[in-house]
Amino acid sequence: MVIRRRPMTVGMCAGVAAMWSQAIEAGRWLRRRAENISALLLLAMFLCFILQIAARYVFNYPLGWTDEASALFWVWCTLWGAAFVLREKDEVRFDIFYSTASRKARCVFTVITGLAVIVLFAIALPAVIAYVMFLKVERTAYLGIRLDYVYCIYVVFSVGVIARYAALTWRALRGHPPDIEIGSGSAL
Repeated sequence: MVIRRRPMTVGMCAGVAAMWSQAIEAGRWLRRRAENISALLLLAMFLCFILQIAARYVFNYPLGWTDEASALFWVWCTLWGAAFVLREKDEVRFDIFYSTASRKARCVFTVITGLAVIVLFAIALPAVIAYVMFLKVERTAYLGIRLDYVYCIYVVFSVGVIARYAALTWRALRGHPPDIEIGSGSAL
């Protein structure tokens, strides 16, 4: 039995293009919501910080929970932002060799780095999940929040890093190095 493929028609190509367009628009919408969540976490951290200053220096009544809440919001804001908001061109990099390399060499660098990150994070992921699940027996000192809830964002971050570097590696294998601004750093 021979399976014959139907040739792609113009209508089929338009349908695929429309699906990609919708997927890209949905991704942009999700990215904006992730940025909104990061902004809310940053605002909450700032408000806790201001409340602590006012309580300590104006009313001479320090509040311990504000320190804990600020640290919690900082951890979540940092890892959430790194997983969902940070773009490849926004990352800090040492591009002395990368910026002078050819496009093909940059793709090779990206594949090597991507595979190393994917493998290392994938190897660590089961232990990370196990440790975060183990933390359910502990609670924070003032707020009494279970530590597995506090640190579950690291699991999300790890999965996000694996997904991001899988996409970067796939694009590099197809001949497209990461979209970064080469040589845009300081001349110091």
